[in-house]
Amino acid sequence: MRKYNHKDQKNNITKNLKVIEWLKSELLGSISHLFKVMLKDNQEKITDALANLIIAAYLLAKRLGVSPNRLERKIQDNLRENIDQQHKIEEWYGDLSLLLKHLIKKR
Repeated sequence: MRKYNHKDQKNNITKNLKVIEWLKSELLGSISHLFKVMLKDNQEKITDALANLIIAAYLLAKRLGVSPNRLERKIQDNLRENIDQQHKIEEWYGDLSLLLKHLIKKR
């Protein structure tokens, strides 16, 4: 097993900070791209843009010390909370319950 010296640790921290900044930019770019493709009403491009947005969020979470499982549990908790608080999207469409059921079924 390789031992890390101070320089290696500093390089890892610097690298991680650069990746975090890059992922933040990716998220903003993905949102911008999504808005652009929404204007064109192309479902394939919209789906691709949304997928890239979600991927960037998961990768940023990992770099910030949040595991995919923890993130998904928090998403479920937030969905339950919004359902309990009768969020308008839930009230009008039932989308929050549908998403929660999907996430639970997936596990």
